[in-house]
Amino acid sequence: MVLSRFWLAIFVSSIAFIIIGLFTSKYYSIDYVLNGKQGEPILISEKYLKDIPQFIQDSIQKSSDKAFILNRNTKDSDTTYIYNKQSVKIYSGVQQSDGLLPMCKSSLLDLILPLIAYLAFFCGIMELLIISGASEKLAKKLSPMFAKVFPSLPKDHESISYMTLNFAANFLGLDSAATPFGLKAMQSLQELNEDKDKASDAQIMFMCLHAAGLTLIPTSIIGYRAAENAANPADVMLPCIITSFVGTIAAFLLVGMKQKINFKSASLLAALMGLIGAIVGLLFYVNTLDLIGKNYFTANLSGVLLLTIIGFTLVFSFINEKKFTAQKTTMFDTFVVGANNGLKTGVMIFPYVMGMLVAISLLRNSGLFEIISHGISFVFAHMGVSKQVTDSLPVAILRPFSSGGSRGFMIDAMRTFGPDSFAGRLSCIFQCSAETTFYVIAVYFGSVSIKNTRYTLGMMLLVDLICVITGILVASWFF
Repeated sequence: MVLSRFWLAIFVSSIAFIIIGLFTSKYYSIDYVLNGKQGEPILISEKYLKDIPQFIQDSIQKSSDKAFILNRNTKDSDTTYIYNKQSVKIYSGVQQSDGLLPMCKSSLLDLILPLIAYLAFFCGIMELLIISGASEKLAKKLSPMFAKVFPSLPKDHESISYMTLNFAANFLGLDSAATPFGLKAMQSLQELNEDKDKASDAQIMFMCLHAAGLTLIPTSIIGYRAAENAANPADVMLPCIITSFVGTIAAFLLVGMKQKINFKSASLLAALMGLIGAIVGLLFYVNTLDLIGKNYFTANLSGVLLLTIIGFTLVFSFINEKKFTAQKTTMFDTFVVGANNGLKTGVMIFPYVMGMLVAISLLRNSGLFEIISHGISFVFAHMGVSKQVTDSLPVAILRPFSSGGSRGFMIDAMRTFGPDSFAGRLSCIFQCSAETTFYVIAVYFGSVSIKNTRYTLGMMLLVDLICVITGILVASWFF
């Protein structure tokens, strides 16, 4: 219900802002809101040739393409004059997001179709895990710990193995693998859910832990920093791990208190200490490597472990081939059945994803998000927060809405202030240590048709806020 109201509020406020802007001459044309493409220049005015400054008239007349660009040092503030049929169209700034109609198209072609491909492959692999008995063995080993975190789950339930694989994929920065595992976990948890329209406690806990996004190898962040010629692209690795770890613990404690979970369990504390020990051990190892060694290690660890999971699944399935024979099937046929289920899941979640992305597109293109972002930065600046922090806040503000949008702000911050500046590094930490909350809720709850998400949205946004505050403190400590 909360998500539905928020989605409606985004649409209504954005449309109202656009219409008011049109009638108050803030916008010359709102066609870009409907049909424009991200990065395209925005039409701000149209005048007769005689009504523009003489030096621009002269420049247009001399130009072979009848165009003139007034450069103001930054790409986003360039003003372009294009002469066509007695009038001059004036463009300035660039569009922040695809328009409504292109967003509908790109959400299918650029997001859902690749996601369906990932879902088909990894759901096929998961079907092999199920039939071979590997998921059952994994669930049995982890049941004592998961029983403390998810007390409503039956012992050795299959969802435990799916959640484990999801957390592991997130931990290693394997987004393409994490989503299929997570969707399978949600579907498995939905089978235990007595009220099919309302999120269960187990589903909420899983969603919040997933959204906290504990990450060991921020591969993509390191890659972006390397592309921007950072002196040490991996120098944000430890701050990212610490920030996401704090977010994960915060999610567990906040949701756990809401669900009245027993935090004094010896097995739970042992598992937590083991996780901390593993992270510290790996960090000490990485710290012993030189720059090239760190880049090599971070670039290959995730890929090697993913291939190991796939290879183990296939070998284990082959060893236990008699289980497939007993069910009158083969390994490949089982893979195909799982892949087909992944295809159906992808088709099911498309409307949820499209609806959320279109709303976010309107919010960004209307200019309302920019006003809100600048307003928050203004308030923080007058609270004594340094300009280096406020320069990074657009990434933190947009991250819950759009991964691509916040990534654009992150890259812009590195290019504007430098990849080794405080703002550049903090932007990377924000990008790494939070999740696209609204997208994740739309995808995961949409996959099981849950309408009432209860307190999930509020809790996930609170965790996002904790990650932002932690990121600022950690960045201040390190840099």
